[in-house]
Amino acid sequence: MVDGAGAREIASDAVDAAARAAGKAQGVAAKAEDHRAAGWVEGAGQVANGIVHFIIGAIALGVAFGDAGSADQSGAMRAIEQTPLGAVGLWAVGIALMGLALHSAVSALAASRRDWKDAAKSAGRAVAYAVIGATALVYAMGGTSDGEESTESLSADLMANPFGLVLVGAIGLAIVGVGVYFVVKGVRKKFLEDVAPPARWRRLVERLGTAGYVAKGVAVVVVGALFVVAALQDDPEETGGLDGALQSLTTVPGGVVALVGIAVGLMLYGIYCFARGAWSR
Repeated sequence: MVDGAGAREIASDAVDAAARAAGKAQGVAAKAEDHRAAGWVEGAGQVANGIVHFIIGAIALGVAFGDAGSADQSGAMRAIEQTPLGAVGLWAVGIALMGLALHSAVSALAASRRDWKDAAKSAGRAVAYAVIGATALVYAMGGTSDGEESTESLSADLMANPFGLVLVGAIGLAIVGVGVYFVVKGVRKKFLEDVAPPARWRRLVERLGTAGYVAKGVAVVVVGALFVVAALQDDPEETGGLDGALQSLTTVPGGVVALVGIAVGLMLYGIYCFARGAWSR
């Protein structure tokens, strides 16, 4: 039978073993992050990310002028599906984005030994890339996905719980915070920490990144605002993903002008992603 001192010793040994394992994992991740192949994976993933954002922006621009379409990941995948590349394009985009998600996860693990904030940001990017990549793979395999229905269903499930309204509101505020982060990153040109273009292209990349990050941030803020409104009104149908957020702008005074600006900004963000794929730090 193990006494108190023995139990504490076993616990201490377990903690030390876990710390050593974590340290080894961080070391392996740091080496993988610096490998030449990691740069290729990131480059391909950023190009795929740029394609998706450019298409979403183009769809949103059409919506602003009265066209039908879903200005979100699902709409982008349907647009790719209808091109001559079809399923091949979807497979390429999906695999590239899943690779980028893995790259970001490795970066998060490597950064965890230096700065937990950087690790958290990389982990968040990994989740976002994985979601978009998974959507592309679903369409590549013949399936479909509806972000708006999924969002409303999740909100309804959450609101059915005792503290659901508070949780939905908190999620909304968190999303707003992410949007503000994108806006600030664009205005302060912090995105230049991620890309190193040649001198002659630097000013163009700065303009693309600034406009793109601000537009994406504003769109994300609108998404978060819809969650907050849904919580205040106790109505899950008020929530929405990116498409719902952009569509909602067409119903308010001046919203169409704002939607055009966001749409163009998202297209510019897509082009910025191409630059980041080519000249990533």
